Amino acid sequence: MPEGFCWLCERPLGRNVEWHHIIPKSRGGRIVEPLHPICHSTLHVTFTNVELAAMKGDRDALTRSSDMTRFLRWIARKPADFHAPTRRAG
Repeated sequence: MPEGFCWLCERPLGRNVEWHHIIPKSRGGRIVEPLHPICHSTLHVTFTNVELAAMKGDRDALTRSSDMTRFLRWIARKPADFHAPTRRAG
């Protein structure tokens, strides 16, 4: 089991870890951070690569979004390997 915490939700990581370019690779990003698959999916349905690039890897800016704040409250008490379908809010 990987050690550490999810960059987005800050819960302990589980068996499945995905690596997220905090500035999209298509926009020149090289730094990656570990995420749960559900956190990674939610991040990409919530923000476009242009929006992610504009935030310059600022986690606090991501979490101020109302959709992301709602997701983070919901996921906070789920087990590390929890997964569910990811859909756009609305």
